[in-house]
Amino acid sequence: MYIISGCLLGQNCKYNGGNNFTGWVIEFAEKHNYISVCPEMAGGLKSPRPPVEIKDGRAVNCEGLDVTDAFQIGCRRVWEDAVRKAQELGEEIEGAILKAKSPSCGSGTIYDGTFSRKEIAGDGFLASYLKEKGIKVISELEINLED
Repeated sequence: MYIISGCLLGQNCKYNGGNNFTGWVIEFAEKHNYISVCPEMAGGLKSPRPPVEIKDGRAVNCEGLDVTDAFQIGCRRVWEDAVRKAQELGEEIEGAILKAKSPSCGSGTIYDGTFSRKEIAGDGFLASYLKEKGIKVISELEINLED
């Protein structure tokens, strides 16, 4: 079973109320068991919502509001839901396909916290959480999850 960012599956859960529909992710999901997730919404944030970036390890929106607690709650809820679904299916969680550069889902690259679109090395909250659990995480920019 896989964990997949809902926005990549066409769900309107992005900060701006839109999605990041990605064709190959849809094709992958049609062939595998998965759970669709949005850790930001699972943590109680709405869509649309002010954009968030990570600054000094904290999730802070463009208005200066620290929403780290919501991000952390969302990560725990996503994990609990994924584990429950995997158990129901009698499967292991094999990996995750998460939204690139997102403050919650970004893997390897995120924005620098200045809201200037400058990229830095780092992981979003959920990507980091899943990696700590031993889950392989890729973004929609990669296509080799099964390799």
